[in-house]
Amino acid sequence: MKLLRYALGDETYAGILTGDEIMRLGIEDIADMMGAELAFVETGIIDSLADARVLAPLQPGKILAIGRNYAEHARELDNDVPAEPLVFAVMPSAVIGDGAVIEWEADMSAQVDWEGELAVVIGETARKASPEAALDLVFGYTIANDVSARDLQTRDKQWTRAKGLDTFCPLGPVVVTADEIPDPQQLRIVTTVDGVEKQNGSTADMIFDVRFLIAHLSRAFTLYPGDMILTGTPAGVGKAQKPPQFLTDGSVVSVEIEGIGTLTNSCRVL
Repeated sequence: MKLLRYALGDETYAGILTGDEIMRLGIEDIADMMGAELAFVETGIIDSLADARVLAPLQPGKILAIGRNYAEHARELDNDVPAEPLVFAVMPSAVIGDGAVIEWEADMSAQVDWEGELAVVIGETARKASPEAALDLVFGYTIANDVSARDLQTRDKQWTRAKGLDTFCPLGPVVVTADEIPDPQQLRIVTTVDGVEKQNGSTADMIFDVRFLIAHLSRAFTLYPGDMILTGTPAGVGKAQKPPQFLTDGSVVSVEIEGIGTLTNSCRVL
């Protein structure tokens, strides 16, 4: 199923997307379908996607992200290929949905970059999971843009502000349930900026695959339903362009992952 959250006027709903129609569910949040509470009620109401304002598919409890998880991306920024996952956290307040605007203050950053990524949505509580059982803990997958202020990243010496500013974690447009993506390591990721292709990679090229990441992270943190893992970005980010290219006021960035859809956001410099 392709699940989404959406608004009609002042009301918010969750639904199943089929083509240009949404089958409204009797819940307000996709998180209500996770874990032991996996249940939903069909209302019999069909809404038109054209009439809906698509929201972020869920508000994650925590967002754990992986840096430099594609060897070519590490090399393009003159970084060593990591021997173990490079883990950082993204603020849940950074989350926005498809069609929403990425915003930042001009005096905060002049080097805002794109990073298209596969995002994993955890569906069951996990602690010290084995790699063999890891995919059974996945509720579904969505698309993330791990927007990054490179100048803050360099200046701060760590990544909390650079990747956690408000609006810097677009997600969506849907969560595709895990049964429709039996192998998350066979997905094409393409990022475009103003219609020009910048990234074209495959999740097959991850250094640490989804199974390993879930097992590794669950040794350090209990993973709960609704938690999310951003799995890293392939080569082609703006900082590595020659000369470097960054998002500016009016830029439109799209991330497409096969089997999930396309996440598109415009940019505004304040």
